[in-house]
Amino acid sequence: MKVNTKLLVALIPVVMMGSACTNVGFEKTKTGLEYKIFKDGKGAQLKNGDIVKFNYRISYNDSVINESYKLIPGYDMVDSVGRPHDFSEILKLLKIGDSVVTIQQYDSLAKANPMGMPPYMKKGGKIKTTLKILGVFSSRDSVMVDYQAEMEKFRNKELATIDAYLKNNNIKAEKLKGVFVEIKEKGTGPAAESGKLVSIKYTGTNFEGIPFDSNIDSTKQTQPHPMDPFSFIAGQQGAIQGMLEGITAFNKGGKGRLFIPSSMGYGPQGSPPAIKPNENLIFEVEVVDVADAPQQAPPPPMPPGN
Repeated sequence: MKVNTKLLVALIPVVMMGSACTNVGFEKTKTGLEYKIFKDGKGAQLKNGDIVKFNYRISYNDSVINESYKLIPGYDMVDSVGRPHDFSEILKLLKIGDSVVTIQQYDSLAKANPMGMPPYMKKGGKIKTTLKILGVFSSRDSVMVDYQAEMEKFRNKELATIDAYLKNNNIKAEKLKGVFVEIKEKGTGPAAESGKLVSIKYTGTNFEGIPFDSNIDSTKQTQPHPMDPFSFIAGQQGAIQGMLEGITAFNKGGKGRLFIPSSMGYGPQGSPPAIKPNENLIFEVEVVDVADAPQQAPPPPMPPGN
C-alpha cells in the first residue's frame, strides 16, 4: 500500500529523480530504474514504515545540480511501492550505512512523469542520484526533533558565513533574531515595530552583488512589476522571515541593509530563476512609511447550541 508522506514533503528537498542507461553491475526495478547498491553490511535493514535519513547528490550529465552534504540531509518514508521510477522504489533493499546510485535517461523519465520534465533536462540527457543512508526513525515526532537539530546546525553555518563576509568587507552590522542589520540611518519617524504596517523601497541582490529584484530600479527586476512601495506587517506577515524581523530595527525614514540567511529567506526551494536554493540575500532598504495595520474583521459568531 502507498504510504501518505504529506508531512515529509515539507522536509525533503526535491531528490525524486535519477537516469537509465546500460551500466555494468546495475540492476533494474519493474519501472526500469537502474540502480547499484554499495553494501556497508553493518546497519539494520530498512522496512516499511521506517523514515530514513540520507545524504544525497543529484547530477545532470555529470554536473552537480543539488546536494545535501553542506546543507541539510533528506528524509523519506519506506513503503512497499515507492514513487514510480524513483530512488524510493529501492529503499526497502537498503540497510543503514548503505549507499546507492540510481540512473535514468530522458525517455524513461518522461514516461514516468506525464505531468512534465525538469525544465533543465533535454532529450538525450540523464540524471544520476547517489544516496548514503545515515539513520532511521520510527515516528514523525522523532524525525521533527532530528530535522530541527539539523536546521539549527545549518543556520549556525549560514550565520558564520555571513559574519565572515561582513568582517572581510568591514561592514558594521548587528544581529537581530538571526538577521544581520546594517543601519545607515535609523530614521526619526514612528518605529517599524512588530504589528505595524510598513512600506519600503528596496533592492535585493545575492552576496556576489547580482540583483534579483527592486522597486526603485526596473533594470534590476527579474520579472517586471510596478515601482510601488512594498508593504507588509512588520514581524508578522507579508514578506520573507528575514525581512519581517530585520525591518523592526528601523524607524520611518530609516535606511540600511539586511543580510538574510537562506533559512530566513527562500530556503531549499529558492525562487527560480533568480534565487538559487539555499542562497543568502542582501536587501538595501528604505522605510518610507509606518502606520497602524488595518483592523481585521472579527470572526463570525458561533451559532447558538441546540
